[in-house]
Amino acid sequence: MSKKITIFLICLLLISSTTALALTTYNRNEHQINHRFFDKTPVSLPLSKRWSRTFGGEAYDKCLSVDQTDDGGYIIAGWTSSFGAGLRDFWLIKTNSYGIEEWNRTFGGTDYDYGESVQQTTDYGYIITGISGLSYNTGCGDFWLVKTDKNGIEMWNKTFGGTNVDWAHSVQQTTDGGYILIGETLSFGAGNEDIWLIKTDTNGNKIWDKTFGGTDDEKGHCVQQTTDGGYIITGYTYSFATGGSDVWLIKTDANGNKVWDMVYGGALDECGQSVRQTGDDGYIITGYTYSFGAGKEDFWLIKTDINGYEIWNRTFGGVNHDEGWSIWQTNDKGYIITGYTDSFGAGNEDIWLIKTDANGNKLWDKTFGDTSGDSGYSAQQTADKGYIILGGTQSNVTGDHDAWLIKTDSQGKSKNICLDSLWFERLFQLFPFSEKILNQVI
Repeated sequence: MSKKITIFLICLLLISSTTALALTTYNRNEHQINHRFFDKTPVSLPLSKRWSRTFGGEAYDKCLSVDQTDDGGYIIAGWTSSFGAGLRDFWLIKTNSYGIEEWNRTFGGTDYDYGESVQQTTDYGYIITGISGLSYNTGCGDFWLVKTDKNGIEMWNKTFGGTNVDWAHSVQQTTDGGYILIGETLSFGAGNEDIWLIKTDTNGNKIWDKTFGGTDDEKGHCVQQTTDGGYIITGYTYSFATGGSDVWLIKTDANGNKVWDMVYGGALDECGQSVRQTGDDGYIITGYTYSFGAGKEDFWLIKTDINGYEIWNRTFGGVNHDEGWSIWQTNDKGYIITGYTDSFGAGNEDIWLIKTDANGNKLWDKTFGDTSGDSGYSAQQTADKGYIILGGTQSNVTGDHDAWLIKTDSQGKSKNICLDSLWFERLFQLFPFSEKILNQVI
């Protein structure tokens, strides 16, 4: 009986809301002005479990980092050529738990500014890092750190760099309320290009910095604070490699002093893209390898102990190029990996999501994409034990390239029932309680 009553209420809600929507004066041009672009991406049902959304304008727009927020929604960051003040600007987008945009902000000057990493902070605001091209720097490009409040309004920003190019790729808030940044520098260090680690206080003022490298090229792609208060870094090295480039794993103490480092690789090129400390205090790394695997380039998953000694490694791929970008340990002690595949899927490149057990054995995998290029950059397990994936797409986009946000269930399934997202956005605005009702029934 209660189910019949609920269904009746839903029907009544849909009828009344459709009538209200039809009678509401609404100017689409006004919507475009307020939201900077008009997104009619289909929303999937069930809304909270499985959906897909794209964000972009008429030019090239790309987002690389996603984080689930305290309200169950998502924050994504990257850069935009369609909106903002310059040629490319930092782009910050906040969505609700259904992937519907709540607001977006751009940060930048008249030149090129690229956002690469975002995290929600303990004050419910956000920290973003990347590179400021020639907009706000002393050289050809500087690390740029931007702090916002919970509504995406800038509180402060800081640049770090020298006379050459310095590019930040990853930021994390540390336990003391400050921030740790990783990237590479051409301005400082021992070689042509070195990994650069910067620690700041809560206001973004630099406390210390360290460079790591030899006489050749090195890059730092990801940093995480470890349980002992130190840091774990991954990227690649040419200076200390056995072949072309090797995955480089560096462990530091709380002051950034190197405790140990390890290289992993073969005769060709390898790269570490993402690293996490695991529940056993060891580390899990993903990236790509040309030396091992089935094809030209494969996903590479490496598990180490607490001292960086390899326990096992796994490759995933086909005969073409397949590259891992992001790793996350899941609640079952396994791993979720995302990147792109040119070996499988529907198109030129597709987003590839792989779930493994605790020993790195593949349990299942999913591809997402169409006939053009689609890539995955960031993924994490969500509070409902599903997954959120952030990627980029050139398939069915409004411009050259759009950001693509995909929500899946625990098995990696994402559904795409064609319902106009604008309709739901207006429905939720007029009837806020409808979100809870739809969640309970669908």
